[in-house]
Amino acid sequence: MPTTLAAPPEPPMRANPAQRLRTEMAGVRLSFTWLGVRKTLSPEQKSQAAETFGAADEYVTASKKLLDTKHPAFKQVTAVRHRLIAAWKSRSLPFPEPGIRLIRRDAIALLNEQFQTLRVQLMDAVDELSSVYDELLTTARRQLGTLFRESDYPTSLIGMFDAAWDYPSCEPSSYLRALSPELYEQECQRVAARFEEAVRLAEEAFTFEFSELVSHLVERLSGQDDGKPKIFRDSAVDNLREFFERFRHLNVGSNEALDQLVTDAKGLLRGVQPRRLRENQDLRSGLAEQLKQVGSALDGLLIERPRRQILRTPK
Repeated sequence: MPTTLAAPPEPPMRANPAQRLRTEMAGVRLSFTWLGVRKTLSPEQKSQAAETFGAADEYVTASKKLLDTKHPAFKQVTAVRHRLIAAWKSRSLPFPEPGIRLIRRDAIALLNEQFQTLRVQLMDAVDELSSVYDELLTTARRQLGTLFRESDYPTSLIGMFDAAWDYPSCEPSSYLRALSPELYEQECQRVAARFEEAVRLAEEAFTFEFSELVSHLVERLSGQDDGKPKIFRDSAVDNLREFFERFRHLNVGSNEALDQLVTDAKGLLRGVQPRRLRENQDLRSGLAEQLKQVGSALDGLLIERPRRQILRTPK
């Protein structure tokens, strides 16, 4: 069974959410070593491609795919990478520093254990990929024709795929205090602003995800295909309940309206089983109407606070 975290103590939710983040959270960074599977064509090859269409070289870009990424062994390696990223994101909040997210300090050990388990799975998947590497090279040689170059490929996949993580400090460097008090003060202000932005990013991320989940559930409950109720799967409810749990552990208490809407939606789903929703049309319709009101209120929150540019994280 999945390990669950103990619920954090009830905090003074409205008291300086940014300071709560600084005292309760730590930075966590996930990175990958990953074999590139695309390569830009050489100038000669690009020129030949451009000539085919009567185009000027400088107006053409072209690349070649080195390996069959749809091969089951390669897909398994990619799948483990996705699981690592999912584990990282599900236990953390966004932070306005590239590649860094915030995790509750009491959850670090659990995430570290999960990362270690997934890295073992990644290494096992890479071993399986290595066992079919010659087959992949043979396929590439056949599919690429004259574009195939032996030098584009490593002789072995050892060290070509890996995952690493660390817990960088998000606080000002202490040595600056003695080196330059003025510079240290500037860094303190910068870090404080970063955590204020982290609160906003967390609030926006929660609001948007919550809105998407509610909209999907309402659409499944009330929509029709050819005059019949749409197919309704357990995941439509389970995903929302997983969100409630994650919100409970990571919420920084910066928005009373959002907190209340989560409480309302959680109450609407309390005791409701997906099977009953499939069997009871009245229950299904009633829940859809009540969740529509939650969705409308969430739309209002999204309009009041425009979405910011999403920070890029590993994919």
